Amino acid sequence: MKFTWECKMHLTSSAPPLTHGSFFKLCVNHDHLKPLRSSRADNSNSRVKQVALTESNKKNPVLKYPLGPDTGEELSAELHNQTIQGYCKIGDVDKAMKLVAQLQSLGFHPNSISYGFLIESLGSLGRTLEADALFQEMMCLGFKPRIRLLNALLKGFLRKGLLGLAVKVLVVMDEMGVCKNQETREILLDYYVNAGRLEDTWMVINEMKKNGIPLNSFVYSKVICLYRDNGMWRKAIGLMEEIREKGISLDRQIYNSIIDTFGKYGELGEALEVLEKMKQESIRPDITTWNSLIRWHCKAGALTKAIELFTEMQEQGLYPDPKIFMSLISRLGELGKWDVIRKNFENMKCRGRLEVGTIYALLVDIYGQYGRFQDAENCISALKSEGLLPSASMFCVLANAYAQQGFCEQTVKVLQLMEAEGIEPNIMMLNVLINAFGIAGRHDEALAIYQHIREIGISPDVVTYTTLMKAFIRAKKFDKVPEIYEEMESYGCTPDRKARQMLQTALMVLEQRH
Repeated sequence: MKFTWECKMHLTSSAPPLTHGSFFKLCVNHDHLKPLRSSRADNSNSRVKQVALTESNKKNPVLKYPLGPDTGEELSAELHNQTIQGYCKIGDVDKAMKLVAQLQSLGFHPNSISYGFLIESLGSLGRTLEADALFQEMMCLGFKPRIRLLNALLKGFLRKGLLGLAVKVLVVMDEMGVCKNQETREILLDYYVNAGRLEDTWMVINEMKKNGIPLNSFVYSKVICLYRDNGMWRKAIGLMEEIREKGISLDRQIYNSIIDTFGKYGELGEALEVLEKMKQESIRPDITTWNSLIRWHCKAGALTKAIELFTEMQEQGLYPDPKIFMSLISRLGELGKWDVIRKNFENMKCRGRLEVGTIYALLVDIYGQYGRFQDAENCISALKSEGLLPSASMFCVLANAYAQQGFCEQTVKVLQLMEAEGIEPNIMMLNVLINAFGIAGRHDEALAIYQHIREIGISPDVVTYTTLMKAFIRAKKFDKVPEIYEEMESYGCTPDRKARQMLQTALMVLEQRH
């Protein structure tokens, strides 16, 4: 599938035809960007995995013989399957896949249990293309997948925004007579709410009611988020009364949804009261709770309180989320409070959070534009040298840090490096790339990313559209905003309050022009 950049971007001469699994095998048209290696892991990564495997071998007899050719041991088909499952359990799916190839070279295939382990492991790592290929192979061999496996595949596809492939999984379930269970519906609900697909969300909820499936705290927390994102925050808060009447206890999920709703609409006092109520009821705030509170306090300019919350979170023994760092660093940096940023860094080191301090220091360097980590490759190398193996979430945080500064080339490079580690891009990361081009005033390239998202089968969500609208508003191309808004509605995404506000802004400017 060929894709043409409209501005200064082009495909590398060595790049294969693009699919949603090879989207970032491209570079920006600047001489200083080098083609990137596409190996999944470097030597240090392999060493870390080997240490983990050695430790696991002591506890797991299944892994007594890691790989036949390496040890001189002949593995039977049964032992191959046991070892494949063992590698999946410890998270070393690459070696499990090597064993699959080895087994198939002997004229055998993995058994149904091994297929299940492999597909779930690959799906959880975002390697959906490989998971889908194994699923198709499994079906061709006549194995009947269980609901747990189908749910894992469904979740993996939706996490990447591959709604079309997710729908195919649902069709397979219907054709095989496999009934959707509570988990299936919760996976769908989670995706529809986060993607801003209002009609689809209510369809799932009504289906649950029709089938007599009780609405639990997870479902109610998602309904609260739905009201929140559509400007009905008072209705979201009022839902708490209905929850109590049904005898459902307010758990952490519901409390987090309420706190985030209050925070989004600037009701920070109420959000803090909910936090205190959580503590009184012996419900311990988690990283989501603190992330939400710190983010909204930063956005409101209440930085003193945000730092207090950041400190309290660490005193509770929680590992700080790098996303929280960006909220704090960006706001403090805008005010020139680098001394406060430095003090936070020293406090983390005193608490023994050296690995967290490394990430924090990298983000400070990127935001402050000090120069040491202005190259993404150096940034990833620094993390690995500290023994940190970058995850999909970490790559996304780093990409977002570069994007916020309008460093488009480095944002692309982070995502290239991510793909070189075997992590496929998802809709969240592609939204970050659209944002980077928007901030840099390169709206044509932002639009090109959106068009390619559609071409490769990833379903845009409400964030995709609002980010694209913002890019055109920045470029003063107000006439394109209503078109994007209409396309969002036609594609099944319900515009949120932010999208409606941007549309009104664009229409007002267009009216004044005429």
